[in-house]
Amino acid sequence: MISEGPRSVNALNFPNTLTLARILLIPVFVMSVTSSLEHGLLIATAIFLIASATDALDGYVARRRSQVTTLGRLLDPVADKLLVMAALFLLVDMDRIAAWVAILIVGREIAVTAIRALAATEGIVISADTTGKYKMVLQIVAIVMLLLQDETILLIDLHLWGSMCLYGSVVFALVSAIQYATRLWNHMLTNPR
Repeated sequence: MISEGPRSVNALNFPNTLTLARILLIPVFVMSVTSSLEHGLLIATAIFLIASATDALDGYVARRRSQVTTLGRLLDPVADKLLVMAALFLLVDMDRIAAWVAILIVGREIAVTAIRALAATEGIVISADTTGKYKMVLQIVAIVMLLLQDETILLIDLHLWGSMCLYGSVVFALVSAIQYATRLWNHMLTNPR
């Protein structure tokens, strides 16, 4: 959905504070994964889930309290991308996913960020679409399963299921990127300068 942007609201409100907290949790997540703590991956997974939960919570609170801001609309997807990219790079380093998968997802994230930035120069904000939300949910599930793949949980192959979720997220990521580009293109065709 393309909109002209939210009304003016205090930029450092509770939803935006949650988004900033998500960004600040990323180094803690990385340190937990790379540490030599006995349960480092379990701690990292808990941190990742908490950070991911703030993504759903900040948007809900912003809409519910009418505290949607331009800063929040721009910062929220950046926080999501940073969290997911950090997790993907760590999973590549741990040999749990192929580098090409991470490169494809990160490339998509950079492309969508560029599309949103271009849209912002035109005075429009492109909100997240449903396909992008499915992509994000699949990525979160995949990352959690891949972080915990060595744990015995319900006797299922977490690596296999995590990999399948990640490949599914790649499909949604590519479809979503095409949708973003198409929406911006259509807007620019119908509203030439």
